[in-house]
Amino acid sequence: MTTATAIEHDVYAAAFERLAAGRQTEPGELAELRRRAMERFGALGFPTKRLEEWRSTDVSPVARTEFDLDPSGDAAAVTAADLERLSYGDVYEMVFVNGRFSPELSRLEGLPDGVTVTNLARALEDSPERVMAHLGHHAKFEDHAFVALNTALFTDGVFIHAARGVVMEKPIHLIHVGRPSGGAAPASFPRYLFVAEESSQLTIVEQYATHGGSEGAHFTCPVTEVVVGDNAVIDHYKLQRESTEAFHLATFQLYQTRDANFSSHAITWGGAIVRNDVNAILDGEGGETTLNGLYMVEGTQLVDNHMRVEHAKPHCDSHELFKGILEGKARTVFSGRIFVHEGAQKTDAKQTNRNLLLSPDAVANSNPQLEIFADDVRCTHGSTIGQLDDLAVFYLRSRGIGEEAAKSLLTYAFAADIVGRIKVAEVRRDLEEFLFRRLPRGEVVRQAV
Repeated sequence: MTTATAIEHDVYAAAFERLAAGRQTEPGELAELRRRAMERFGALGFPTKRLEEWRSTDVSPVARTEFDLDPSGDAAAVTAADLERLSYGDVYEMVFVNGRFSPELSRLEGLPDGVTVTNLARALEDSPERVMAHLGHHAKFEDHAFVALNTALFTDGVFIHAARGVVMEKPIHLIHVGRPSGGAAPASFPRYLFVAEESSQLTIVEQYATHGGSEGAHFTCPVTEVVVGDNAVIDHYKLQRESTEAFHLATFQLYQTRDANFSSHAITWGGAIVRNDVNAILDGEGGETTLNGLYMVEGTQLVDNHMRVEHAKPHCDSHELFKGILEGKARTVFSGRIFVHEGAQKTDAKQTNRNLLLSPDAVANSNPQLEIFADDVRCTHGSTIGQLDDLAVFYLRSRGIGEEAAKSLLTYAFAADIVGRIKVAEVRRDLEEFLFRRLPRGEVVRQAV
């Protein structure tokens, strides 16, 4: 077994003890969960490339960096004007700075009856039984160092609960701002818990950014647990737009029951090292899950998406489409597994990964997998890695479009396949504007589309 050094263990263990001293009012069940998680991190250490699940992703820069493990957040230094580029209009909005909730910057007025949207620390004080019914039950830390770290060290996060039959008309927008202070890089461990009871509906947008859109190193390690009850619907979006010096190691755990419908679109264009572990368990007949993603990387960025979808019951559908655009010396990893349990007949599952290389030095690793223990299923998987079609570029140039603009148009069309599936209009427009700014001759693309 490979482990972190004793110094790394001591740093995180000391932070755990400091934080534990201020958590005397936490439920005993949570205190015990944290203790076991810290012990497990001590046994696991940071993952290395010797481990199969991490062989293409080197997180040693994270292990070597000295972080501020209990940053104040300094929310007063972040103003509403700083958030204009991140905010959306007709939404409920929660803002966190270095993992600390900022009520002054948040907008939660007018929540409908039957819906709870609050920071996790307050939820643990007001209704610990509702939180502890799910917290830590789905995202397991036994074999995952970063889930163990989050479980041991999280100070706050988000608790969203929709009662039976409640339909939320407006999206809930969660903004997490990392604010480097010039000293040790801040580390935050936000914990999210979303629960949709029977026949309820929610739309949730998670957004991660660096203060002011500037560069700066910081470490974000979120863990999200989602529970979708019978016939409930959650439409979820994640935008990761942190600086290209930031580290983002995230785990997303989904559990859904009979006739539940969950869809997620994850967009990544920031971060020096980004890892998204996405796990879904379809544990009720008639469930449907959609997991889509788009990553756009350049320079020396590394983005790793690890997916696992478990079909535990029959008559469930899952669909995955992840697309990547790589420039410079960027590297990406896609490792996806569809696991069909014995007895999960009539499963319909599809997994696709497509990568567009815009540089000869970019590298995309793709490994879609199927593991099936039922005999009446329809499961497919595939991946492609390639460059722009020279004939398509020639066709556009023959119509009077310059070479650079022609390539940008084709790149936009490749990305728009994902962006166009986003139902929240403001999120979709935000991503379209990013593409226009990012692509060479973006003004030509804007006019053309």
